Amino acid sequence: MSRLPTYFISHGGGPWPWIPEMRAMMSILEQSLVDIPKQLPETPKAILVISGHWEASTFSIMSSAQPPMVYDYYGFPDYTYQIQYQAPGAPEFANRVQELLNTAGINAVTDAHQGFDHGTFAPLYIMYPKADMPIFQLSLKSGYSVEEHLAVGRALQGLRDEGVLIIGSGLSYHNLRLRGPAARDPSSQFDNWLRETLEQTGEARSDRLKHWSGAPSARISHPREDHLIPLMVAVGAAEQDKATRVYFDQNAMGSAVASSYRFG
Repeated sequence: MSRLPTYFISHGGGPWPWIPEMRAMMSILEQSLVDIPKQLPETPKAILVISGHWEASTFSIMSSAQPPMVYDYYGFPDYTYQIQYQAPGAPEFANRVQELLNTAGINAVTDAHQGFDHGTFAPLYIMYPKADMPIFQLSLKSGYSVEEHLAVGRALQGLRDEGVLIIGSGLSYHNLRLRGPAARDPSSQFDNWLRETLEQTGEARSDRLKHWSGAPSARISHPREDHLIPLMVAVGAAEQDKATRVYFDQNAMGSAVASSYRFG
Protein backbone atom coordinates (compact mmCIF):
# COMPACT_ATOMS: atom_id res chain seq x y z
CA MET A 1 0.00 0.00 0.00
CA SER A 2 1.05 3.57 -0.69
CA ARG A 3 0.72 6.05 2.16
CA LEU A 4 -2.50 8.00 1.82
CA PRO A 5 -2.71 11.72 2.60
CA THR A 6 -5.14 13.16 5.13
CA TYR A 7 -7.63 15.96 4.53
CA PHE A 8 -9.46 18.73 6.30
CA ILE A 9 -12.49 19.69 4.25
CA SER A 10 -15.02 22.46 4.55
CA HIS A 11 -18.14 20.36 4.02
CA GLY A 12 -20.69 23.03 3.09
CA GLY A 13 -24.12 23.68 4.53
CA GLY A 14 -26.69 21.04 5.39
CA PRO A 15 -27.87 18.72 2.60
CA TRP A 16 -26.57 21.06 -0.11
CA PRO A 17 -25.93 18.46 -2.86
CA TRP A 18 -29.67 17.71 -3.01
CA ILE A 19 -30.82 21.35 -3.20
CA PRO A 20 -30.18 22.73 -6.71
CA GLU A 21 -29.74 26.39 -5.76
CA MET A 22 -27.34 25.50 -2.92
CA ARG A 23 -25.42 23.08 -5.12
CA ALA A 24 -24.96 25.79 -7.76
CA MET A 25 -23.67 28.16 -5.08
CA MET A 26 -21.14 25.53 -3.94
CA SER A 27 -19.79 24.59 -7.36
CA ILE A 28 -16.19 25.33 -6.35
CA LEU A 29 -16.54 23.13 -3.28
CA GLU A 30 -18.13 20.39 -5.37
CA GLN A 31 -15.25 20.38 -7.84
CA SER A 32 -12.72 20.19 -5.02
CA LEU A 33 -14.49 17.14 -3.59
CA VAL A 34 -14.73 15.47 -7.01
CA ASP A 35 -10.97 15.96 -7.36
CA ILE A 36 -10.01 14.26 -4.08
CA PRO A 37 -10.27 10.64 -5.30
CA LYS A 38 -8.13 11.61 -8.29
CA GLN A 39 -5.40 12.90 -5.95
CA LEU A 40 -5.00 9.61 -4.11
CA PRO A 41 -2.18 7.20 -4.98
CA GLU A 42 -4.66 4.33 -4.88
CA THR A 43 -8.25 3.58 -3.98
CA PRO A 44 -8.75 3.52 -0.19
CA LYS A 45 -9.97 0.42 1.56
CA ALA A 46 -12.13 2.62 3.79
CA ILE A 47 -12.62 6.25 4.78
CA LEU A 48 -12.56 7.48 8.38
CA VAL A 49 -14.41 10.76 8.84
CA ILE A 50 -14.08 12.96 11.91
CA SER A 51 -17.14 15.17 11.60
CA GLY A 52 -17.94 18.35 13.44
CA HIS A 53 -21.45 16.98 13.89
CA TRP A 54 -20.69 14.05 16.19
CA GLU A 55 -19.44 14.71 19.69
CA ALA A 56 -19.27 12.36 22.69
CA SER A 57 -17.87 12.38 26.21
CA THR A 58 -15.46 9.61 25.15
CA PHE A 59 -13.95 9.15 21.70
CA SER A 60 -16.46 6.89 19.95
CA ILE A 61 -16.09 4.89 16.76
CA MET A 62 -18.94 3.98 14.42
CA SER A 63 -18.95 0.19 14.16
CA SER A 64 -22.14 -0.66 12.28
CA ALA A 65 -21.80 -2.69 9.09
CA GLN A 66 -24.61 -0.60 7.57
CA PRO A 67 -24.83 2.76 9.33
CA PRO A 68 -28.19 4.55 9.35
CA MET A 69 -28.77 8.21 8.48
CA VAL A 70 -28.73 11.16 10.88
CA TYR A 71 -30.61 14.22 9.62
CA ASP A 72 -28.93 16.76 11.85
CA TYR A 73 -30.13 19.94 10.15
CA TYR A 74 -33.20 22.12 10.42
CA GLY A 75 -35.47 24.12 8.15
CA PHE A 76 -34.73 22.34 4.88
CA PRO A 77 -37.29 20.88 2.42
CA ASP A 78 -39.09 17.74 3.55
CA TYR A 79 -37.45 15.57 0.90
CA THR A 80 -34.01 16.21 2.41
CA TYR A 81 -35.09 14.18 5.45
CA GLN A 82 -35.57 11.15 3.19
CA ILE A 83 -32.05 11.17 1.72
CA GLN A 84 -30.32 7.79 1.72
CA TYR A 85 -26.57 7.38 1.33
CA GLN A 86 -26.22 3.67 1.87
CA ALA A 87 -22.47 3.27 1.96
CA PRO A 88 -21.27 0.25 3.94
CA GLY A 89 -19.60 0.71 7.29
CA ALA A 90 -16.17 -0.64 8.20
CA PRO A 91 -16.50 -2.60 11.47
CA GLU A 92 -13.09 -4.27 11.12
CA PHE A 93 -11.37 -0.92 10.80
CA ALA A 94 -13.48 0.44 13.66
CA ASN A 95 -11.96 -2.24 15.87
CA ARG A 96 -8.53 -1.33 14.55
CA VAL A 97 -9.06 2.33 15.44
CA GLN A 98 -10.12 1.36 18.96
CA GLU A 99 -7.03 -0.82 19.29
CA LEU A 100 -4.69 1.96 18.13
CA LEU A 101 -6.25 4.55 20.42
CA ASN A 102 -6.32 2.30 23.46
CA THR A 103 -2.72 1.28 22.86
CA ALA A 104 -1.80 4.98 22.83
CA GLY A 105 -3.52 5.42 26.19
CA ILE A 106 -6.58 7.13 24.70
CA ASN A 107 -9.89 5.74 25.91
CA ALA A 108 -12.17 4.91 23.00
CA VAL A 109 -15.37 2.91 22.60
CA THR A 110 -17.29 1.55 19.64
CA ASP A 111 -20.85 2.63 18.82
CA ALA A 112 -22.99 0.25 16.78
CA HIS A 113 -25.93 2.67 16.53
CA GLN A 114 -24.43 5.94 15.31
CA GLY A 115 -25.31 6.89 11.73
CA PHE A 116 -23.87 9.11 9.03
CA ASP A 117 -24.37 12.80 9.78
CA HIS A 118 -24.40 15.41 7.04
CA GLY A 119 -20.76 16.29 7.68
CA THR A 120 -20.11 12.83 6.24
CA PHE A 121 -22.87 11.94 3.82
CA ALA A 122 -23.04 15.31 2.00
CA PRO A 123 -19.36 15.55 0.94
CA LEU A 124 -18.94 11.80 0.50
CA TYR A 125 -21.93 11.70 -1.82
CA ILE A 126 -20.02 14.05 -4.11
CA MET A 127 -16.75 12.12 -3.77
CA TYR A 128 -18.25 8.63 -4.10
CA PRO A 129 -21.78 8.99 -5.51
CA LYS A 130 -22.22 5.22 -5.92
CA ALA A 131 -21.97 4.80 -2.13
CA ASP A 132 -19.64 1.86 -2.66
CA MET A 133 -16.80 3.02 -0.41
CA PRO A 134 -16.73 1.67 3.19
CA ILE A 135 -17.11 4.66 5.51
CA PHE A 136 -17.03 5.03 9.27
CA GLN A 137 -16.79 7.92 11.70
CA LEU A 138 -14.87 8.88 14.80
CA SER A 139 -16.47 11.34 17.19
CA LEU A 140 -15.00 14.49 18.59
CA LYS A 141 -14.51 14.48 22.35
CA SER A 142 -16.42 17.01 24.40
CA GLY A 143 -14.26 19.85 25.61
CA TYR A 144 -12.54 20.23 22.23
CA SER A 145 -9.00 19.85 23.55
CA VAL A 146 -6.62 20.59 20.68
CA GLU A 147 -3.91 18.48 22.34
CA GLU A 148 -6.18 15.45 22.70
CA HIS A 149 -7.35 15.58 19.10
CA LEU A 150 -3.81 16.03 17.80
CA ALA A 151 -2.84 12.99 19.90
CA VAL A 152 -5.66 10.98 18.35
CA GLY A 153 -4.34 11.84 14.91
CA ARG A 154 -0.83 10.77 15.90
CA ALA A 155 -2.16 7.46 17.22
CA LEU A 156 -3.99 6.83 13.94
CA GLN A 157 -1.28 7.84 11.48
CA GLY A 158 -0.47 4.20 10.74
CA LEU A 159 -3.90 3.78 9.18
CA ARG A 160 -2.58 5.79 6.24
CA ASP A 161 -0.33 2.83 5.39
CA GLU A 162 -3.22 0.38 5.83
CA GLY A 163 -5.44 1.91 3.16
CA VAL A 164 -7.62 4.16 5.33
CA LEU A 165 -8.21 7.73 4.17
CA ILE A 166 -8.59 10.09 7.14
CA ILE A 167 -10.82 13.12 6.60
CA GLY A 168 -11.54 15.85 9.11
CA SER A 169 -14.88 17.29 8.04
CA GLY A 170 -15.84 20.71 9.33
CA LEU A 171 -15.69 24.28 8.06
CA SER A 172 -12.86 26.80 8.12
CA TYR A 173 -15.50 29.42 8.96
CA HIS A 174 -18.55 28.45 11.01
CA ASN A 175 -20.64 31.24 12.47
CA LEU A 176 -24.28 30.65 11.64
CA ARG A 177 -25.26 33.99 13.17
CA LEU A 178 -22.89 36.05 11.06
CA ARG A 179 -23.57 35.62 7.36
CA GLY A 180 -23.68 37.82 4.31
CA PRO A 181 -21.25 40.72 3.72
CA ALA A 182 -20.44 41.00 7.45
CA ALA A 183 -18.80 37.57 7.32
CA ARG A 184 -16.28 38.45 4.64
CA ASP A 185 -13.64 40.30 6.68
CA PRO A 186 -13.51 38.03 9.76
CA SER A 187 -13.57 34.86 7.67
CA SER A 188 -10.78 36.23 5.47
CA GLN A 189 -8.68 37.26 8.46
CA PHE A 190 -8.97 33.86 10.08
CA ASP A 191 -8.43 32.05 6.78
CA ASN A 192 -5.20 33.97 6.21
CA TRP A 193 -3.96 32.93 9.65
CA LEU A 194 -4.97 29.34 8.99
CA ARG A 195 -3.09 29.24 5.71
CA GLU A 196 0.06 30.69 7.30
CA THR A 197 -0.22 28.16 10.11
CA LEU A 198 -0.82 25.10 7.96
CA GLU A 199 2.04 26.00 5.63
CA GLN A 200 4.34 25.15 8.52
CA THR A 201 5.06 21.56 9.57
CA GLY A 202 5.85 19.58 12.69
CA GLU A 203 5.79 21.12 16.14
CA ALA A 204 5.65 24.66 14.79
CA ARG A 205 2.31 23.99 13.09
CA SER A 206 0.86 22.05 16.00
CA ASP A 207 1.92 24.70 18.51
CA ARG A 208 0.22 27.44 16.52
CA LEU A 209 -2.94 25.36 16.31
CA LYS A 210 -2.95 24.94 20.09
CA HIS A 211 -3.28 28.72 20.31
CA TRP A 212 -5.81 29.11 17.50
CA SER A 213 -8.22 31.13 19.65
CA GLY A 214 -5.75 34.02 19.67
CA ALA A 215 -5.75 34.25 15.88
CA PRO A 216 -7.34 37.23 14.12
CA SER A 217 -11.15 36.94 14.21
CA ALA A 218 -10.85 33.43 15.64
CA ARG A 219 -13.84 33.58 17.95
CA ILE A 220 -15.91 35.41 15.38
CA SER A 221 -15.15 32.68 12.85
CA HIS A 222 -15.64 29.89 15.39
CA PRO A 223 -17.82 30.92 18.35
CA ARG A 224 -17.92 27.18 19.08
CA GLU A 225 -15.00 25.24 17.62
CA ASP A 226 -16.79 22.01 16.74
CA HIS A 227 -16.15 22.61 13.03
CA LEU A 228 -12.47 23.44 13.50
CA ILE A 229 -11.41 20.58 15.79
CA PRO A 230 -11.64 17.88 13.05
CA LEU A 231 -8.62 19.66 11.53
CA MET A 232 -6.53 18.66 14.55
CA VAL A 233 -6.98 14.94 13.89
CA ALA A 234 -6.06 15.35 10.23
CA VAL A 235 -2.95 17.35 11.18
CA GLY A 236 -1.93 14.96 13.97
CA ALA A 237 -2.03 12.03 11.55
CA ALA A 238 0.24 13.90 9.12
CA GLU A 239 2.25 16.11 11.44
CA GLN A 240 5.43 16.17 9.37
CA ASP A 241 3.69 16.43 6.00
CA LYS A 242 3.29 19.48 3.82
CA ALA A 243 -0.14 21.07 3.53
CA THR A 244 -1.69 21.89 0.17
CA ARG A 245 -4.79 24.03 -0.14
CA VAL A 246 -7.24 22.09 -2.30
CA TYR A 247 -10.27 24.38 -2.01
CA PHE A 248 -10.58 28.12 -1.69
CA ASP A 249 -13.73 30.16 -2.13
CA GLN A 250 -14.14 33.85 -1.37
CA ASN A 251 -17.92 33.59 -1.66
CA ALA A 252 -18.68 30.39 0.18
CA MET A 253 -22.31 30.24 1.29
CA GLY A 254 -22.82 33.74 -0.08
CA SER A 255 -19.84 35.74 1.09
CA ALA A 256 -17.59 33.94 3.58
CA VAL A 257 -14.05 32.84 2.79
CA ALA A 258 -13.56 29.08 3.17
CA SER A 259 -10.81 26.57 2.45
CA SER A 260 -9.82 22.90 2.61
CA TYR A 261 -6.40 21.26 2.87
CA ARG A 262 -4.57 18.04 2.03
CA PHE A 263 -1.67 16.86 4.18
CA GLY A 264 0.84 14.68 2.41
